[in-house]
Amino acid sequence: MNIILSIGILIFTGFILGELAEKIKLPRISGYILAGILLNPDLLGIVSDKFVAHTDPLLSISLSFITFSIGGSLSAKNLKKTGKKILLLTLAEALFAFLSVFVFMFLSLQFFITLFDSVFVNIAVSLLLASLAAPTDPSATLAIIHEYKAKGEVSSSMLEIAAFDDIVGIVIYTLVTTFAAFFLGNSIVDFESSMLEMGKGIGGAILTGVLVGYAFNFLVKWFRKQTEGSLIVLTFGLVLLSYGISEFFGFESLLATLTLGVMVVNSNPLAEKILKLIERYTDELIFVVFFTLSGLHLQLASISGSFVLIVIYIAARAIGKFSGIYTGSVLLNADPKVKKYAAGGLLPQGGIVIGLALLLTNESIYDKTASMIIGIVIGAALIHEIAGPIASRFVLKKAGEVS
Repeated sequence: MNIILSIGILIFTGFILGELAEKIKLPRISGYILAGILLNPDLLGIVSDKFVAHTDPLLSISLSFITFSIGGSLSAKNLKKTGKKILLLTLAEALFAFLSVFVFMFLSLQFFITLFDSVFVNIAVSLLLASLAAPTDPSATLAIIHEYKAKGEVSSSMLEIAAFDDIVGIVIYTLVTTFAAFFLGNSIVDFESSMLEMGKGIGGAILTGVLVGYAFNFLVKWFRKQTEGSLIVLTFGLVLLSYGISEFFGFESLLATLTLGVMVVNSNPLAEKILKLIERYTDELIFVVFFTLSGLHLQLASISGSFVLIVIYIAARAIGKFSGIYTGSVLLNADPKVKKYAAGGLLPQGGIVIGLALLLTNESIYDKTASMIIGIVIGAALIHEIAGPIASRFVLKKAGEVS
């Protein structure tokens, strides 16, 4: 089957199942993900493995626009009011998720599920899985909020925490992988090198987003009479330019597009028009493509191999997220609805966490543990991507922010 036909089947199937999901009172993105799973080569095999291997550019383009839109929700005006609270809540839920997954995983591997005969390997594996518990998939949160036009303290907190979650997750992952290598037998822990690499990835991405943002501001002032069509073209070009430059230099590409969104919403004279155009004309197509492809990329065979550990990981992560938000909200005297419901929108996982797990295959020190960790993360992502959007909609309805 040729690639164009496969893309057509992908988008059409995603759209139809999204509409059917809405008919039975489920989020549309649940239908998109289900469409991808049905088309998955591991299940019905309607599309081939060869096609799946060529879809990475489509995933990257979709995710770059999703992160741009998330950055566009982070206005300085709102962050001045809630910035400190959001940052502390993000740190609380990320650290609690890390600690919860580490404790549950270590106890399981050490006393109940014997996979390795060394306590040090159990510590290393538990640390690595715990480091992957912090990131949230902000694309699912954004899609639910846009689909149901949710507005209020809970939805804005969910989106802002999800945006910062990935940055915190990258920092935790970088620090933890350095120490996990020590427990696996690497006697030299190059902490300084790891910190420099992390600083380069994050700092370079932010710089790229800022510079492209300034270019964006200059262009809309220079070409004063912008039609809606030309604004969409210009936005597409600069978002992809930001992502591409960052990827070329080895920076965190999605952080670059998120930074570009922040620059646009806070300094571009046409910010409101640009962001509304993206939401009105491109969001649904991007969500169909991204979430259907996400379902297509999920390796269904990963679940059977580590099912018990996947369930433990999901449960421990949820406990950490809810207890972190609850504790942080109590300490900060946050809105009771945020304390009660915000964690429900932070459960989806995919995208960046799978990418971080795959990085383990680049280091020989993780040869014996990487495949198991990747299997758990991908299996958990499959369940999170299906159940997460439903949980997000449920808590938003409970909070009274969805009609």
